[in-house]
Amino acid sequence: MHTQIHPTAIVHPGARLGQGVEVGAYSLIGEQVEIGDQTVVGPHVVINGHTRIGRENRIFQFSSLGEAPQDKKYAGEPTRLEIGDNNTIREFCTFNIGTVQDAGVTRIGNDNWIMAYVHIAHDCQVGSHTIFANNAQLAGHVHVDDWTIFGGYTGVHQFCHVGAHVMTAVGTVILQDVPPYLMVAGNTASPYGINVEGLKRRGFSADAITALKRAYRALYKSGLMLEEAKAKLADMAKEQPDVQRFVDFLAASKRGIIR
Repeated sequence: MHTQIHPTAIVHPGARLGQGVEVGAYSLIGEQVEIGDQTVVGPHVVINGHTRIGRENRIFQFSSLGEAPQDKKYAGEPTRLEIGDNNTIREFCTFNIGTVQDAGVTRIGNDNWIMAYVHIAHDCQVGSHTIFANNAQLAGHVHVDDWTIFGGYTGVHQFCHVGAHVMTAVGTVILQDVPPYLMVAGNTASPYGINVEGLKRRGFSADAITALKRAYRALYKSGLMLEEAKAKLADMAKEQPDVQRFVDFLAASKRGIIR
């Protein structure tokens, strides 16, 4: 399978393109870019910086990937953007490279569905199987775990951590960490129960979902202080392993959780 580069595209001789890569009209691929097999880059796309993109991705027109971070401290250091396999990246998305103040890399996993106008800022760490609806925005240093779904116009403050299987409503503003499994909404974000339908679709058993509902009530509805709720969740996790993810998340939280 041969690489196909439109005659109007500009691909630096130093760029490394795998087999079957397609580059559309008027796109620009920089010197330090690596693109895996069978990835399709649409027209008018700019991919720059130290950027590595895996195989079988689809990148739509007018996206800008791997440009300098929107951080006034950035001084041209060779930081990176890494994107995995089988991601869909729709129109006008902007993903920036990392900074030396953090891990030095912005990382996006596999099988993500990223809609138009999404911004993923420097040093973000995004897992796999996520969905970003139109205009969802991550500030710098945000961590997003697997299977999270962001409603349109969701905004996440820098350094926040959003747990696995979370779902946000349209226009949600997240200023603190969001524990796994939750549905959240509002400005600022408030919890609205467990993402039951999402968990069912991903094969969670009825017993596991019941246990997670009990864990949610202990954390948000019991009137317990946070440290008391943590202790109760730790006891629950001994019988239901899925609750352990709650326990581990709370132990690692640095910004505090939404309540």
